[in-house]
Amino acid sequence: MHISEQLLNPSESRLRLSAQLGVRHVVLDNRGTEGISSAGGGISPWNATTLRDYRRWVEGFDLSLDVFALDVGSILLDSLTDLDGARKSREILARNIAVAADAGITCLKYNVQMVGITRTGLRPGRGGCRNSGFRLSDHSPDANAKHSYWGVGYPTNQDSGGARSALLCGQRLAREVPAVSEQAGWDAIEFLVDGLVPAADAAGVRLACHPHDPSYPPGGLDGIEHVMGSADGMRRFLALSSSPRHGLNFCQGTVAEMFREPGKAMIPVIEEFASTGRIFMVHFRNIRGGWLDFEEVFPDEGDVDMFQALLAYQRGGYDGPLCPDHVPVSELDEGRERFMSFALGYTRGLLHAARIR
Repeated sequence: MHISEQLLNPSESRLRLSAQLGVRHVVLDNRGTEGISSAGGGISPWNATTLRDYRRWVEGFDLSLDVFALDVGSILLDSLTDLDGARKSREILARNIAVAADAGITCLKYNVQMVGITRTGLRPGRGGCRNSGFRLSDHSPDANAKHSYWGVGYPTNQDSGGARSALLCGQRLAREVPAVSEQAGWDAIEFLVDGLVPAADAAGVRLACHPHDPSYPPGGLDGIEHVMGSADGMRRFLALSSSPRHGLNFCQGTVAEMFREPGKAMIPVIEEFASTGRIFMVHFRNIRGGWLDFEEVFPDEGDVDMFQALLAYQRGGYDGPLCPDHVPVSELDEGRERFMSFALGYTRGLLHAARIR
């Protein structure tokens, strides 16, 4: 295992900073990356030469590209309302997987969120920072629009709202889409998996899927079901294909949100999923609270014992990237670079304590 940093369209100076922090591996989002994704985001054909040049540019900073993002746009919703259009999008995604292989990229991550990552507000954190959180009793359309995450990363300032950036990743507010039942949710995911996994097998590329964040109550929320919002849902997802290239971006914080007492539940769950060999990258983050009422905190102050979690990954045979994710918000660190640096250093210390170098 090793620390890896998630970055969105990094500049030269940002990559130099990563290297100076001791990072040797990165996970990169494709949104906004000139020459790779379209100007408006979403699904567009990739070019192998451009993507290869981009990978080599990153490697020029003594960094290795662990994982690159495969933005699936609105294909999940489209598969329920515009099947022909969704099929065309799926063909582009399948070709992009082959292009990634030609460019020397061996793992792609994608997200099956349809309506953003639901949050309801910012709670007071240590020293005056603020923690993003979800509390079912606080949920409302306005809270969703203002505080939810959009895309596969995290916003710079959640106070400004995120609905506009939803256009970059095909996600929508729940009130803007038709109801998605449990069956429809699985139909959409199976449609995507059926088209992407054969392409990944042919190209030798692993696909890492991020589960639904957060877990929704029984019956869903605002007419939307989160079918991959439970450990059973993740098990069912893995069972959709026996391919060793069909796997998970195991978000430890998201999985912790699935349990009433994550401090007790997470260690065996981590070991279980790690032992499948289907975890291809980890979002190594912590929460306080649990199912339907939690906040995202610094890694050292949450309910999950991060050192025991690390040992559980090790016992399960996981040997991939650990990416800090979703740190708190503060006007003292608007880009959250210092907070992420703290999380990187904390993770490096845990690795050293476990004698993993």
